[in-house]
Amino acid sequence: MTTQYSSGRGSSGSSLAFLLALILGALAMAVFLRHATSGILARAATAITGRNFTVDTSVPVIVQKIQRLNRLETVTYALDTIVEGSKSSPILPDLLAGDRILLVVHGQAIAGIDLAQLKPEDVHIDDPNGIRTIHLTLPPSQLFVTTIDNQHTRVYLRSTGILVPVDQNLESDTRTKAQDQLQKTALADGILDTATKNARVAITTLLYGLGFQKVDIN
Repeated sequence: MTTQYSSGRGSSGSSLAFLLALILGALAMAVFLRHATSGILARAATAITGRNFTVDTSVPVIVQKIQRLNRLETVTYALDTIVEGSKSSPILPDLLAGDRILLVVHGQAIAGIDLAQLKPEDVHIDDPNGIRTIHLTLPPSQLFVTTIDNQHTRVYLRSTGILVPVDQNLESDTRTKAQDQLQKTALADGILDTATKNARVAITTLLYGLGFQKVDIN
C-alpha cells in the first residue's frame, strides 16, 4: 500500500511538471515568434510556422526610424596647434607697451547630419524587377560644435611690455581666436564631406538591415 501511495504521488507530480513545462515552452515559443522579425531568427520562425515575417518598410515608417537617430555625429576632427594673441601700441614699441601670448591649443570639431530634418519627400521606395529598392536624399552635413580642450591647452609663452600691466583678457581672447581658427581649419580640410560619407555608410547599413536589397543615398 505504501509503495502504491508513493508511486501515485510521484505520477501526479510528474504530470504537473510536464504540464508546466508545456505551458512555459508554449509561452517561450510565442515570444520567439513575435520578436523573430529579421535575420536567422526570422528564417527559423518561418520554418516553424510556414509564414513569412516582414518588417514594415513603408515610407512613413522608414522616415520615422531614421529621424530617431537625430543628430548623427559621424566625424570628430582633432587639432593641436600654436595660436598667437597680441596687443600693441600705435606709438611705443612692443618692448615697452606690447603684450603677447602663445597658446598650445588642443581642440576638436564634431560634424554630422541632423536626421530630424529628413522629410517624407526625401525617401522613395520602389520594387523594380522584384528588387526592393530605396532612394534617399540626406539633409546636408553640419558642423555641430567646435570646442577647445581647456585642460590640455596651455600658455607656451607670455611677454608683456615694461610700461603696461598684463592684460587679463588677452588669454581668453586668444582661446576664442583659436576656436575660430580650428573651425576654419576643419572646414578647409573637408570635415563636412567626410561627415556625409560616413553618414551614408551608417544609414546604408541600417537600411540593408531593414530588408532592402538595394540602397541609393544622395
